[in-house]
Parts: sequence; structure tokens; C-alpha cells
Amino acid sequence: MSVMDSAALRRALADQLAGAGALRTEPWWQAVEGVPRHEFLRGGFFERVEGSAPTAWRPVLADTDGWLERCYADESLVTQIAGTIVPGDIRGQIMRVPTSSSTQPNLVLRMLEDLRVEDGNRVLEIGTGTGYSTGLLCHRLGDDLATSVEVDPEVSRRAGTALGACGYFPELVVGDGLDGHKEGAPYDRLVATCGVLELPHTWIEQTKPGGIILATLGGWLYSSELARLTVGHDGVAHGQFLGGQVSFMLARPQLPPPLGMLPDFDAGQERTTPVGADVLDDWVARFVAQLAAPRAQRLSLTIADTTQQVLVDVEVGAWAALTQDGEHWIVRQGGPVQLWDAVEDHVLRWRANGSPALDRFQIIVTPEAQRVTWQQV
Repeated sequence: MSVMDSAALRRALADQLAGAGALRTEPWWQAVEGVPRHEFLRGGFFERVEGSAPTAWRPVLADTDGWLERCYADESLVTQIAGTIVPGDIRGQIMRVPTSSSTQPNLVLRMLEDLRVEDGNRVLEIGTGTGYSTGLLCHRLGDDLATSVEVDPEVSRRAGTALGACGYFPELVVGDGLDGHKEGAPYDRLVATCGVLELPHTWIEQTKPGGIILATLGGWLYSSELARLTVGHDGVAHGQFLGGQVSFMLARPQLPPPLGMLPDFDAGQERTTPVGADVLDDWVARFVAQLAAPRAQRLSLTIADTTQQVLVDVEVGAWAALTQDGEHWIVRQGGPVQLWDAVEDHVLRWRANGSPALDRFQIIVTPEAQRVTWQQV
């Protein structure tokens, strides 16, 4: 396709994003029309192999028919698998876990709009990825006002090449995004394109009083939500969750550890529970459960024809195994803390308050702790 065709695809993408409510203001509209997403996908991407189990991925390279049109589809595109593998490395299929991607444009623009950027704002981006969102920031604000941190040197290098090809030269930093970038602080805005379990206080320290932080918070049960916080003069950030069930890959330093040797789930104390494991199938209820056990991991085991839903916190050494007996749920727990007792307490209080949606949740982050509460319906 020609340059003119790619410009038409950018206009069509802008129209689509505006129609969906993600693109709401003229400066970001101009950025979408001006920044060629395909330049950030020159190395290709991976597509899911339909019907594969476990999930398999195959490469789609830049010389493939339909590649350019796919670059402007409103979808996330996986660009790295297993920490190092890129599309050009593979002939055939691969069954490993994605580790980097070009985020769905709808979410990228929704977040940039929700960041409430103003002319002259200095923005720190956590997670450069392909560099597309960095390019949008450069188009909107100028290169000198955009700084982006990426933990993976090769991902950062490829992003820098793509940005340079588009005429953008922001400050790109290779390092742990959880540390921010102190040398360039303070910033007016900070946006994270990776998920976190806890909002690092370094981000608050590096954001001006009155500045805004936008980040996705969740846990190892993999329910998450986008939060917008305003930094106070006292070093405390207050905010709320914005809704939409937003999910990002977790920051690599906060990925869950291997489960290792599992405990004996037939041991422990047993009782009936009014909160069954099916609560974890609902996004909002699972988020509430996760507030009680943010570092618990979930697995399903079948032992002697009986299916058990298990939570394991390997850091604490606690576990809870749930089985269904007719209309009742039975829980067995072991370890230094009663994991399901905490989950049960949170879920029952949330239900008693009317089961509010996540956009009614608030968050406060102090130097000592992070606290999430919800409003009664």
C-alpha cells in the first residue's frame, strides 16, 4: 500500500476511535492521524492460532498480505513472546507466553485522554513497548516533554528506531519503570502501560503536587482496573478507579513467583463457606477478593475425580482449597494465615454494601501503604 493509503487508514482509525468514545479532543485526533502505527510494527506481530490449546502463536510479517490493514485495526498486537522472541525469529508456531505488545488503540487513546494532558505538561511514560503511544505523546506535546522508561533494552532500541523513523526523538530510558526516572523529575503527568500490584511511591515523589498519575492496579488473580490519582502537597495520592475492566501485562518485577512444590491440600482446617470459588469467575468480585489476597495465585486441580479450586500464596505459605458439595461450598485452609477467611470477609462486606462497580472504588497511596475502599450503592 502507498503512503496515501496508510494516511487513509489513520483517518479511518481516528473516526472509529471517536465513534467509540475513546478519542474525544482535537489534539489527540491530530496525533492519531499524524502518527503511523505501522512504523512501530515493522518487525511484524504474532496472531493467535484459532482453536489451539494451549494457545499457539504464529508470526505476521511486514511482507504479508493484509499486514498494513491489521496495523490499523483496533486490536492489541503481540510483538514479543517469552521475553526475547520476536516475529522474525519464528517459522511456524510457538506456544509460549506473550511478554510485549502494541496495545489496542482504543485503550491507548482512552488513557491519554483520561490523563488530562495540557499544553506544556511534562509526561513520564512507564513502559515504552513498541513506542506508538510515545509517538502520540511527542506529536501532542513535543519531544522534549516526553520521557519513556522500558525495562527491556531490545524493546527500547526497536522503539527508538521506529520513533526516529517518524521524526520523534524523546528521552528513552532503559531501566525498571517502578523506579520512574528521578533525573527528569518532577513531571506533570505519569502514565503506566504495565500493570502493578502496588503503586510505587517513587511515582508519587516524581510527580508535581496537583499532577496526575494514571495506572492499572491489580493482583495475581488477574482482575485489574485503571486508576487516576492526583498527587497532594503532602506526598499522598488520592484517586478513583475509572471502570472498563482494563488489563495490562504486569510489570516484570511484580510477576508472580513459581508455585513450586504444592502443599498437601487434604490437610488443614475445614468448614463450610457462604462464599464459593465461583465468586472468582466474576471480574469485580474477583477484584474484591484480590484486595484481601493480592499475592494469591489460583489453580484448578482434579484429585480422585473431585475438582478443587485452590488459592496459594507462596510468599506467606498459606493456601485455601474449595470444593462444592451439592449446594454448599467447603473450604480447607492451611498456613500461617487463613486466606479464605480474608477473602470471605471482603466479599461479604462488598455485597452488603450493594456490590458496587469498580468505578465506585477509591484509592489512597501514602508513603507507608496503599488502601482501596468503595462507596455504598
